[in-house]
Parts: sequence; structure tokens; C-alpha cells
Amino acid sequence: MKQGSKASVSPARLSAFEILLRIDREDAYASELLHSSEQAKLSPADHGLATEIVMGVLRWRSVLDAELRSASSQKFEKLDAEVLCALRMGLYQLRFLERVPARAAIHESVDLVKRARKASAAGFVNAVLRKLSATGIRADQSPAAETVEAIAEKFAHPQWLVERWHEQYGIEVARQICAYDQQVPQTAIRLWEPSTEQELQVQGINFMPGALVTSARRIVSGDVTKTKAFRDGRLAVQDEASQLVASLVGRGKRILDCCAAPGGKSSILAHRNSGASVLAVELHPHRARLLRKLVRASNVQVVAADARQLPFSIGFDRVLVDVPCSGTGTLARNPEIKWRLKPEDLADLQTRQTAILRSAMVTAESGGRVVYSTCSLEREENSDVIERVLADERSFRLVSVPDELKCLMEKGELAWSDLQLLTSGPYLRTMPGVHPCDGFFASILEKVA
Repeated sequence: MKQGSKASVSPARLSAFEILLRIDREDAYASELLHSSEQAKLSPADHGLATEIVMGVLRWRSVLDAELRSASSQKFEKLDAEVLCALRMGLYQLRFLERVPARAAIHESVDLVKRARKASAAGFVNAVLRKLSATGIRADQSPAAETVEAIAEKFAHPQWLVERWHEQYGIEVARQICAYDQQVPQTAIRLWEPSTEQELQVQGINFMPGALVTSARRIVSGDVTKTKAFRDGRLAVQDEASQLVASLVGRGKRILDCCAAPGGKSSILAHRNSGASVLAVELHPHRARLLRKLVRASNVQVVAADARQLPFSIGFDRVLVDVPCSGTGTLARNPEIKWRLKPEDLADLQTRQTAILRSAMVTAESGGRVVYSTCSLEREENSDVIERVLADERSFRLVSVPDELKCLMEKGELAWSDLQLLTSGPYLRTMPGVHPCDGFFASILEKVA
């Protein structure tokens, strides 16, 4: 961003401002930008504040916009992106960050628009934020929401999404999902070596046992990404539901991971099957290179290829198809998704997902298993895909996920005791708020002929 006046803005707020503008203009993802090399230059305190502001503005955008509309003397739709971004940042700090003085939140928001060459809007930004600083309450402190409309308004979600969840899961679960999405999710890790536990404790990392899988640890305090174990690749930051999906793949000798980046599941497959050959496929060459860098296991081979047209013959006894999806099960970590996604996107995603699954099934040998998974809560991307494929493909049968979870429990790998709550019919189904993790779906198909 070009600088205008010499207005003084803290590094944290300037960083948050630039990231939010990139997310809006480039469809970038907050988590990637916040962990970029550029952000590594910030002090821990500044990086923490920048993260809080970016994620907070994204989580509460519709609530912030409703208040800003009420106080704006100008048409909201005609505001420049820089002006709107500064207003959202300022109001988020006023409503949610008690440790930030109102004067600082307002003053630096004004300076941000000056710095962005929008000095003519400085007085407007100052007036709106000063007006709102004396009124209002936090959205999460408002009365309980009992209807779809009230839930969407209180928890800052698009109403069409809440309506879908209400129809599929009921009003209480819809409320739980939305409430969970507005919180900072707990960090979960997977350790490759038991000895790493003690090393982390010495470095001030406090954790508790995993809630879903016994090999996971949930961070209570401390930044695990600053540890030597993380830099050396001796642990991975990965949601527990994602870890569980990888566990469902089971044991094999030749394993295919069809949509592998960033590599969390590939690493689990390689460690659980140390004597196996794991082939990790990723469409984009730059992501394939990143995958090779992140996955340290020596028995993983990375290939850049289109999973819809896999260049392999039959011969895999285990295949993981963790397809690109809407990501509605990960809104606590990726809140920008809820403002981008449109209902019509689901049909396009389903077409792509179906093509990838069909392609993957061709590579499975007789008796081999294909695990299909998404981090979506939407029926079109989950059970509808499975039913559509099985209607045309008679050489595969559906394997009961509840039975597989029971086996994992008997082996001491599953920490969650209520198997019925983890499943929906023959499928794995985790729900944010119902479970302490992201929302994942998984189905297991076995080739019988």
C-alpha cells in the first residue's frame, strides 16, 4: 500500500489493515497471510494484536457493518475499501478489545485512512467512531437467539447458511455451530515422538490430552510454533478431526493421498505405515513443492498432478480423497469463507468432488479402501457425492465408519467414548460446537470386485 501522509500507525494495526485489504481484494486467506515471512518481522505482541484484529473483524463483519450503517451519514455501499476497513477495525477494537483505549482505536483508524491517501475521509471516520464509542454492547452479550434470523444476526453468519444448518441439524445444533465459529479454536498438535512431550514442557508449552484421538495434544498455553520441535518437523499443528480422518485410512502397503497439500494427513499416513510407499498428489506445482518441504517422512513421494485425471494404474490398497470443499466446518479458523461462499458454489464443488472421487476409485485394487472426506457441513459435498457415485459403481461397497471407530477404540487410538455422537449413519460426522474440533465428514468405500 502506498503511503500518503506521515500519520503514525502502530505496526500491528498497519499490518492488520493491509492483510484485511488483501483478503478483500485478492480472495487471500487470513491464516496464510498472518503466518507469512512478512509478519514474522513483527514483535510477538504486535503479531498477537494484528491477529486479534484481523480474525475479529472477519468473524464479526456483519455485526460491525450493521452498527456502522446505523451511524454513517454516507451510503455504505459507496465507501472506499480503505475507509470501510479502517471503520471495521476501529469498531471491533471499541466493542471487543477492552484493553485498547477508545482514543487509540479511533485515532489510529483515522491515521490509517490518511496513510492510504484517503485523507478526505478522515473526518467522516472520526465522526462515526466517536458516535459509536458512546453506545452499543458486544454482540455476544446480547439476548439469547431463538430463531434462524436471530442466530445469524447475533453470531455474524450469513442467514442462508444458518437456514441450511437449521434444516439439516436442527436449531440448537445450528446455534452451537455459529457460537463455536465466533471463538478462537484451541490448537491441537500431533507428536511423532513421545519424547517430544517433555521437551515441550521444558520450553513452557502446557497441554492436555486429545479429546478425539489419543495421539493428539491440545495446547493450553504457550506458542508451539516457536519451538525447536516444530521447526524440526517433530510435531504437526492439526485439528483433531483431521487427524481422525487420516486414522480411518488404516494400514496399507501402497497408499495414495489424492489432494495432499499442505500434508498433515500425508504425514500421518506415512508414520502409521512406516513400511509403506505413500504417493501424495497435489494439483499446483508450488503447493506440491511446499508439500515436499513440510512432509519430512522418507517414504512419501510427491507428484504434481490433477486428481481428476490421475496418471496411475490400479494398485493402491489405501486411498485418501480429502477433496477441496467449501470449508464450512472450519469457519472458526477461516472466517473469511462465510462472506465469500454463495449457495450456487455448492453445485460446482460437488461436480469437482465427484470427478476426483471417481478418478481415485479407479486406482484402488480389489479389497482396497477409499476414504472420502471433506471439512464441509453441507450435504451436497458429503453424502450426496457418495450416493451419486455408488449409484453408478457397483464394484464398491460402503464400509461402516462406526465399526471402524470401534476398532480404533479397542486399539487405544480413539479418545472419544460416544461413538454415536461421532457418526451419522455409516459416516463420520463431527460438528463444531457439538465436538471440540472442526466439522469433518468421512466415508469409507471398499472395492469388492
